[in-house]
Amino acid sequence: MKENTIRPPRLIAWELTNACNLACIHCRASAIKEPSPDELSTEQAKHFIDKLVEYRPILILTGGEPLLRPDVYEIANYATGHGLRVVLATNGTLLTSAIAKKLKEAGIQRVSISIDGATKEMHDTFRGEPGAFEAALSGIDILKKEGLSFQINTTITKRNLSDIPRIYDLAIELKASAHHIFLLVPTGRGEEIESEEIPPEEYERVLNWFYDKSKDKNIQLKATCAPHYFRIMRQRAKAEGIRITSETHGLEAMTKGCLGGSAFCFISSRGDVYPCGYLPALAGNIRKQPFKMIWEKSKVFSDLRQLGLLKGKCGKCEYKNVCGGCRARAYAGTGDYLDEEPYCVYMPVRP
Repeated sequence: MKENTIRPPRLIAWELTNACNLACIHCRASAIKEPSPDELSTEQAKHFIDKLVEYRPILILTGGEPLLRPDVYEIANYATGHGLRVVLATNGTLLTSAIAKKLKEAGIQRVSISIDGATKEMHDTFRGEPGAFEAALSGIDILKKEGLSFQINTTITKRNLSDIPRIYDLAIELKASAHHIFLLVPTGRGEEIESEEIPPEEYERVLNWFYDKSKDKNIQLKATCAPHYFRIMRQRAKAEGIRITSETHGLEAMTKGCLGGSAFCFISSRGDVYPCGYLPALAGNIRKQPFKMIWEKSKVFSDLRQLGLLKGKCGKCEYKNVCGGCRARAYAGTGDYLDEEPYCVYMPVRP
């Protein structure tokens, strides 16, 4: 891909609200109990959707807890009616049969439920609320009865590292459509548990385990906030004499590690635009500038599309076109989103 090539965003995560009924220890948003008064209005939300029609990205409605926003169904329905594929990210604890029906009627194509422990003790500690595990499982059961596709999202830290294989098994047992793992990025409330970020060597081990599990094809798997998985995938495939194609490796064969600014962006509840929810490098605000201008002209996004600007070993790495390193971890560690990924053990072949 030519440097600084501007392509339409494939995915946009939209924080409808930063209000949440839980207080998760790793929360990117440092969510609060009550909605902020400066959240985008319903009309502003619809205006934003109007501007996305030419791009037609997958729109992820997230939070906070998006189900705390009363107009979530109206917004989802409006986006669906304009040809967007709309999905919802929730902690699952507020789901009822009536809510699931309304989500389905609004055109929600898939719901992601966060499960961060295979037991209530682990999950509830993570989520900061007794009963969160049972409530999430109840929510999943409701989605299944309503015929709504769902996936399991899991954030990995030292706290639940040993639980990951069991959560994977639980996702299969629950008949989830997919299991997505997220490697902790120390932003938001997550800064308070930075010491729980697993060391680089454990990243390698977990991602190699994840690659092994992907061969079983029991469930769709995706590693997020772990761009070096795409380096590991190619190293392992090469060692096994396997050519990476969509037939052998599914969607992972057609994408890359860090998509922030090149195929993905995050919109905050007040309209701020960032490369991702973990990288607080402001690209613009949709209340002040057209989204098209922000996506195509902002310096932050322009920088991130030019892999030649990467510094340190990321800039020298032969896998930078498929990995790119986590720009959010680089920023958290040095204040420079173009610096090298601090949680990667690989040393480039290039001098």
